[in-house]
Amino acid sequence: MILKKYFNKKFYLNSSIVFVIFFLDRITKKIVIDLFQGNFGQEIYLSKYININLIWNQGIAFGLMTSNDVIFYNILTTIIVLITLLVFWMMLKSENSERYGFLIIFAGSLGNIYDRLYYNAVPDFIDLHVENFHWFIFNVADIFITIGVILLIFKEFSIKKK
Repeated sequence: MILKKYFNKKFYLNSSIVFVIFFLDRITKKIVIDLFQGNFGQEIYLSKYININLIWNQGIAFGLMTSNDVIFYNILTTIIVLITLLVFWMMLKSENSERYGFLIIFAGSLGNIYDRLYYNAVPDFIDLHVENFHWFIFNVADIFITIGVILLIFKEFSIKKK
């Protein structure tokens, strides 16, 4: 009967959000990977400020800690999985907007973990730029992780301190 506490309307809503975010991430990555295979790896120009440019990120956010060492990659992946499990636990313990912040982070993290396990790298492809200044290349999962973090930061700053 303990499980009945978790299997309610909120559970199905939360599960749907995770599924939709994971699906959006998967489908966009699949489309871009297929485009680059058919386009011989050429960068795809979309507008003055955004290109599609597929890179394979073996590090953490923004390509930090990238290494060709398999042991280091596996340790890094294990740490990322453990952090994702911690985010999941925090999601279960939180409520309201805080829960949705953790939920969105969790969903995005699942998308990137899937890639780490399936491809041994995360495909990043959204290239925002202004003239010659390019931001770090990222993907849809990264967008949701960032939105979740911003929600949590906003929530923390909006709490009235006693």
